[in-house]
Amino acid sequence: MDFLHSVFSFVVALGVLVTVHEFGHFIVAKRLGVKVLRFSVGFGRPLWSRRAGPDETEYVLAAIPLGGYVKMLDEREGEVAEAELPRAFNRQPLWVRIAIVVAGPLFNFLFAILAYWLMFVIGISGLRSIVDEVTPGSPAARAGLAGGDEIVMVAGRDTLTWEGVMQGIIRGALDEEPIALQVRDDAEALRGLELDLSGVPLDDIAGSAFFTHLGATPLRPKVAPVIGRLEAGGPAQRSGLRPGDRITNVDGQPMVEWREWVEYVRAHGGQAMDVQVDREGTILRISLTPDRVPAEEGTRGHIGAAVHVPDGLGAELYAVERYSPLAAVGKAMGKTGEIVSLTLSMLWKMVLLEISVENLSGPISIAQYASHSAKIGISRFLEFLAIVSISLGVLNLLPIPILDGGHLMYYLIELFKGRPVSEEAQLLGQRVGIALLVALMGLAFFNDLARLLS
Repeated sequence: MDFLHSVFSFVVALGVLVTVHEFGHFIVAKRLGVKVLRFSVGFGRPLWSRRAGPDETEYVLAAIPLGGYVKMLDEREGEVAEAELPRAFNRQPLWVRIAIVVAGPLFNFLFAILAYWLMFVIGISGLRSIVDEVTPGSPAARAGLAGGDEIVMVAGRDTLTWEGVMQGIIRGALDEEPIALQVRDDAEALRGLELDLSGVPLDDIAGSAFFTHLGATPLRPKVAPVIGRLEAGGPAQRSGLRPGDRITNVDGQPMVEWREWVEYVRAHGGQAMDVQVDREGTILRISLTPDRVPAEEGTRGHIGAAVHVPDGLGAELYAVERYSPLAAVGKAMGKTGEIVSLTLSMLWKMVLLEISVENLSGPISIAQYASHSAKIGISRFLEFLAIVSISLGVLNLLPIPILDGGHLMYYLIELFKGRPVSEEAQLLGQRVGIALLVALMGLAFFNDLARLLS
């Protein structure tokens, strides 16, 4: 079921984003008088097709949902009747061709703004950025952070949750400058701090062990290790665990908090555990073997059990970021700009080999993130769609032949030279572009597989 949910979430997410991107090319081409022959979502064998409109445009839903395309009337791709030559793409003024090419990525950015706007109107909750413990000698300790401090601003930007703090700190680390923090202590007093991460590799800060390398742990609600809900057919249910069971001991280690139990399970994927539970006053011993499932850091144990959270427990540790429809417009535009900037900085650092290319994710990881965000709720899924839409827009603007950015590069050369790039040069560029794209996709797939198999 998890696999099917991941596949479904991935197809829905990618289908929406590809449609948005190609619709940008399509609608601008139509509005500027270029004849569109085909609008395809996906590649390969058509699963569904229909012709409509005065131009008999063919609308196609194809079998491979990893992209799409808009085919326009063009003399370079076939004979064009003399009466239709004014509507051929290659006959258009330079500004028209640029507008059509730019429209795809632009619509991805506009969609991200829309997704963020809706997310902020609905409201998105997160753990308040309150520090629990600080590791002695860590960057957080050297900056002066202490347990009980709440980080309310990073580099001049307000933060309500740890997610905002993480993005701000990662952005500051990419700029390789000390990061200004503003914190509020238990007495509600504000003070300014300076976080220096110069001695910490970028991969460590941008990776999954962010809090370990920062040296500060978030303050979380203290939840008892009591089973609340079981996944049908999961390892926990198969072992005999029931809702209401309290985990008291695992392999001789006492369990006091749910977090301890989760960490132990995740570290023991595929390994049998001797679990002691309290079931309505009766102590039972159960043998439980967690499944091994893919995770960002490789694999982890998974038993298919959710915690029982008493009503209102730890509510004061969570914040909901929500704005009026008007205020959400500015917030959505600002958030989109931040993620675009962060994405470009990460890519540039990869080019400079300052960040490992292992941070690249392929379709397997995207499917996992899509499934996870969809399970959490609509706001998180909208955030996921916005981030991937921005990534798609930025990727397509890279100056790689066959991508939109490659076409724009040709048009800029044409603008300065006064004549189009030769067909021979474009064909050579196309071969190079395909090779680069295949290498990039291969690397992303390799990273995904390495995470699965490690």
